[in-house]
Amino acid sequence: MQYRQFVLTAMLCVGGAACYGQTPPDNTKVNARDRSSDAVTADQQKFNASDTKLTKDIRKSIIADKSLSTYAHNIKIVSQNGMVTLKGPVKSDAEKASVVAKAVAVAGGSDKVSDQISVKH
Repeated sequence: MQYRQFVLTAMLCVGGAACYGQTPPDNTKVNARDRSSDAVTADQQKFNASDTKLTKDIRKSIIADKSLSTYAHNIKIVSQNGMVTLKGPVKSDAEKASVVAKAVAVAGGSDKVSDQISVKH
């Protein structure tokens, strides 16, 4: 009987955060924010040549910086008519500043970049 209970418990806990006393991830607030009619989301990326190139060049600049975390490397970049929106979490204020600076350099000015990055401490 003890063996069956152990196996069942092990099967239920594989990959489950609750088995380790961790709180499961909850993106409810972020998802609610992104449902707003004026929120910029990844599906609004323009597919004209200039916006596609702008997004690609910013992504290349961010990925090239190996000092940045995986969070920073996976930041959302949405380009619409030459305007860039950056969204998502990074690990520190320094990472946020670095990502924004790279986007500003590629986009051609801070007036062309909307910083919506959050810092996860």
